[in-house]
Amino acid sequence: MLQHYMKRFLFGILSLGLLLAGCQEPVDPVVEKVAGPKLVSSDPADGAKDLTGEKLTLVMTFDQNIKCPSAQREKITVDNGAVIDNVNPNMAELKIELSSLEGGKTYSVYLPAGTVQGYKTDQDGSDEMRVSFSMKYIEPYVPSDLNPVKTLVNPNASQQAKNVYNFLLEQSGKKTLSGVQSSHSHKNDFIDAVYNHTGRHPALAGYDFLFLQFSPTPDNWSWVQNYNDISAPKEQWAANGLVNYMWHWNVPNSKADWDNGVNNYNFDGYAFYCDKTSFDIREALKPGTWQNDFIMKDIEEVAGYLQLLEDENIPVIWRPLHEAAGNYDLYGPNGAWFWWGRNGAEPCKQLWRLLYDQLVNVYGLDNLIWVWTVDVTKGAEDQYLDWYPGDEYVDILGVDIYEANTDAKTRQYQALVDLTKGKKLVTVSECGNIPDPAKCMEAGNKWSWFMVWCNSDSNGNIVLTPSDNNFKLNTSDYWKQVMSSPYVMTREDMPSLK
Repeated sequence: MLQHYMKRFLFGILSLGLLLAGCQEPVDPVVEKVAGPKLVSSDPADGAKDLTGEKLTLVMTFDQNIKCPSAQREKITVDNGAVIDNVNPNMAELKIELSSLEGGKTYSVYLPAGTVQGYKTDQDGSDEMRVSFSMKYIEPYVPSDLNPVKTLVNPNASQQAKNVYNFLLEQSGKKTLSGVQSSHSHKNDFIDAVYNHTGRHPALAGYDFLFLQFSPTPDNWSWVQNYNDISAPKEQWAANGLVNYMWHWNVPNSKADWDNGVNNYNFDGYAFYCDKTSFDIREALKPGTWQNDFIMKDIEEVAGYLQLLEDENIPVIWRPLHEAAGNYDLYGPNGAWFWWGRNGAEPCKQLWRLLYDQLVNVYGLDNLIWVWTVDVTKGAEDQYLDWYPGDEYVDILGVDIYEANTDAKTRQYQALVDLTKGKKLVTVSECGNIPDPAKCMEAGNKWSWFMVWCNSDSNGNIVLTPSDNNFKLNTSDYWKQVMSSPYVMTREDMPSLK
């Protein structure tokens, strides 16, 4: 009986406990809030100064992968007139593309709280963020005007050289002289071909000391005329035309090649392209080396041929060491294609100054008008000044242009004028397709002359319209149009400058 009552008592106590427990409020489980994404770094950094360019991509890096919903992207702002072109979250980075940036201004990119979000459940958004930076003030570009100096760099220049230079000054902005580069035969074959087709002679004839080491040449080298025969430039000058010389300077790989080449008229071992010769301009500039002996001997020899012209009172528009900086599309960064430019600007400038000093001060040649030629490649303009020998060594600036159009070449023109702030005349010292004279005058491009490069067929006959894209716009009709243009001077228009 007692056991029965005890069981009922214990059951009552248990039931009361359960009843009381059921009357208590439920307790929620504890859930920890996850912190939002934190900015680790930005590029540019907050407070960055002197940034350049009209466009910029702000890259914000966070401590985790992030997202930025479209509704949040629209809340991002930037002050001071800049434009947000795109907002792109990717992994742990947020890229904000900005444009319309101006030099001298400070910009601040603002992201409200919650703009950037993480991927974790119950995670806060980012804190409010701001990244500021300033743009460098750059003087606005003002193109230089052509206002060339009135004298040649050689104070002892001959009267005929002065006459030619003064004539070029007078014609600047009025007429461009027509010119053609002769074939390697040292004859007036290209001049005559243009005359036979158009009835007018080019005003300027170009020749090349390409075969200097082999002159005078053997009798069976009839296709290369000896340089001591100056009948072609004499004929051009006598007819009131002007004379231009350049120099594809062949060099040997070794002293043995030098000896063998000179003695046996052997081209093996000689070249002017970088990929054909290992000749080192740096060694050539050191007295006592065989390379220096070679170039000094060559300079002496070329001086002798130029002296023949001076003896006849023939001034020479002289264009050595052309295209020194090379063609960067062909040989890659710093890839000059002629040996005189392979080791950079400084040795090349030293060689130019050495050549000037030897020809003018040592050999006393006063009939030279010095033309320096820049690189041809688009994008190389910022390197022109690095390669420029200096105002005291250059009379005229030239650019060699081979393009599949007849445009006025405004980009090249303005780059040349800017180089010396307009102190030097400028010219198209080589070209394929001839820049349209009317377009040039309309653009205000005061080219002193153009010089069309020579092309010939397998039989050695001059081809006025080669199939190459850089020449084929020089059609039969275009040649006639150019040579009869009121903006072009032919030999028939030239006065005597003797």
